Amino acid sequence: MKYLIVGLGNKGSEYENTRHNIGFKVAEKIAETLEVSFNTSNFGWLAEGKHKGRKVFILKPDTYMNLSGNAVKYWMQKENIPLENVLIVTDDLALPFGTLRLKGKGSDAGHNGLKNINEVLQTQNYARLRFGISADFSAGRQVDYVLGTWNEEETAKLTERIETFSKASLSFVFAGLNNTMSAFNGK
Repeated sequence: MKYLIVGLGNKGSEYENTRHNIGFKVAEKIAETLEVSFNTSNFGWLAEGKHKGRKVFILKPDTYMNLSGNAVKYWMQKENIPLENVLIVTDDLALPFGTLRLKGKGSDAGHNGLKNINEVLQTQNYARLRFGISADFSAGRQVDYVLGTWNEEETAKLTERIETFSKASLSFVFAGLNNTMSAFNGK
C-alpha cells in the first residue's frame, strides 16, 4: 500500500518559520522519524520511506500554497495513490494554537491551499490534519499573522506539537483515519 502525506507551506527562506509553513515542519519531522531525506523532484521536495510495511511519500510542494493541488494530483497519479491514502497537513486559524484536528473531508474553511486542492481534485473528500495556529490578530492583519513567525510562548511548545502531529500522520498510515481520529483529535 502507498500513502501520500503532503505538508503545506511556501518555498523560500522568508517563509521558513512562519505559521503558514507548519505543514512543511510536520513533513520534515515525519521524514526524520522514518530516517529519509527530501530530494528535489517534480512539484516540490519528496521523501520516500516505509512505515510498518507501507510505502510513504512525504511531499513539500514548491508551488506556493495557492497552487498546492497541482503537486498533490501529480504525485497521486504518478504513484497511483488512491484518494483515501492521501493526508494533507495544514495550518488552521479557527483552532487554538497547537490543537490537532483530523477529518476525512470538509470545506477549505477559507484556506487557499485547501481551496486549490479541492478545485484540482474536484472533491473535498480527502483527509486533512489541521494544526491550530489561533487567530490572535487585529482586523485586516490576517496575512501578516499567518505569514508571521511564532511568538515566544508558541515556540516553547512547537517541538512537542510537531512531534504529536508527526505521530498522528504515521498513525493515519498504519491505523487508518477513524482510529487516528479517535486517538489524536483534540490532543
